[in-house]
Amino acid sequence: MRESWVYKVKTFGTIHLTLRSPSYFNLEGKCQIMEISIEVVKSDKFRQIYAVGAMGGHSPYDFRISFYNDSLKSGGGKQISVMERDVETEVILSPLAAKELAEWLNNHVKEYENVFGEIKKPGKRSSEQNDPAPIQGYM
Repeated sequence: MRESWVYKVKTFGTIHLTLRSPSYFNLEGKCQIMEISIEVVKSDKFRQIYAVGAMGGHSPYDFRISFYNDSLKSGGGKQISVMERDVETEVILSPLAAKELAEWLNNHVKEYENVFGEIKKPGKRSSEQNDPAPIQGYM
């Protein structure tokens, strides 16, 4: 029998987990089902940020994801515009946590697209459009 976790969390509160695993046996040698409750609470340091993008990388030991916001920096009357990328926070994950995050994101993107339609990436613009491409995100 394969180990399986059953849970779904949308917000803070209590998570109820059911664990079925061959590594947990009762006295008769039968697979035992364990139920675990986990209380999820906000830390005093909890904060939310809005980000227009993410960048990062990985090593053999961890994955790092930095979340950022972009804004136009004053060019002082020059023709050249400068985009300022303000890195808001960095999250460091174990390889397993990164994989679980990727699966969680993929599932939620699919749910979102089922409800609201495909999320389209900015791409090639038609040759008929002469105006500059809009800057993505909120300023």
